[in-house]
Amino acid sequence: MSLSRRPLSLVLAGSLLAVSGFSQAAEPEQVRFSVPAWPGVTVKTALASTLLETLGYAPQSAELGSTITYEALAQNELDAFLAAWLPGQQSMYEAALERESIVDLGNNVDGARLGFAVPTYVYEAGLTSAEQLDDPEYADQLDSAIYSIEAGSGMSEILNGAVDNDTYGLGDWHLSETSTPGMLSAVKSAIDREEWILFAAWTPHWMNIEYDVQYLDDPENMWGPDEGASDVKTLVTPAFAESNPNASRLLDQLTFSADDQSEMILGFSYQEREPDAVALEWLRANPAKVQAFLDGVTTRDGEPAWPAVQQALEIPDA
Repeated sequence: MSLSRRPLSLVLAGSLLAVSGFSQAAEPEQVRFSVPAWPGVTVKTALASTLLETLGYAPQSAELGSTITYEALAQNELDAFLAAWLPGQQSMYEAALERESIVDLGNNVDGARLGFAVPTYVYEAGLTSAEQLDDPEYADQLDSAIYSIEAGSGMSEILNGAVDNDTYGLGDWHLSETSTPGMLSAVKSAIDREEWILFAAWTPHWMNIEYDVQYLDDPENMWGPDEGASDVKTLVTPAFAESNPNASRLLDQLTFSADDQSEMILGFSYQEREPDAVALEWLRANPAKVQAFLDGVTTRDGEPAWPAVQQALEIPDA
């Protein structure tokens, strides 16, 4: 199964009830996903699409930003979105809830968070909390510098706000804002030389596997409630939820740990493998989780989903 990336106009060009070998069914055959250009949702949607296709659906995807995604969901031009990051998308999410244009199927990643991170050797040297950044000793060892990703990103806004408000004594610190690859290159270079570095991190991401790092405590919740804890929600439209209870049940039951998704991101973004191949490898390596995803789900012709998926995708017994 290939996860196609096409403009929204092309994704929506055909009828929802495409001509197929199935008779007229209660559910539309297509499941239309928004897939922003983020590695986690790319592989996660590939995995969902692999399962849906095996069950007899025709998943489609369009590479759209989050703002356009919420508008397209409101207009029923999309069906599902697996990357509603909160609190990063809080205002768009709350507006969509108020308009009743989405159904929230819950969090699909457990353990997602944002925060300051340092190499483990820095953490073990005593720097374990962001409140210690105001200590001149630690500030000097870090050159009062914070490495971050693109200016204008949600993380950039949080960091600039912290500097402006002198949170944790950061008012006189310097922000080095480059890009995600640029920041991670600086992190790797520092770790290779066992130098001190402070950077803006998040999980899930391959950095949490490839680099030996620790997150600093955030007692002032600078990064958000519960020390930067994030939700990554699955959203569908009310029309889709009503007309596709079977597919909606599957999407509702798709949940991953942050470590699970970091592993997928490592395969796709760091090792540069195809998302479909990474998704299939994960499915075959985690039969018990796949069986849980498919609990109570059927194929489009009403047969139990797990035996059909297990056979088609050559997944070993749970």
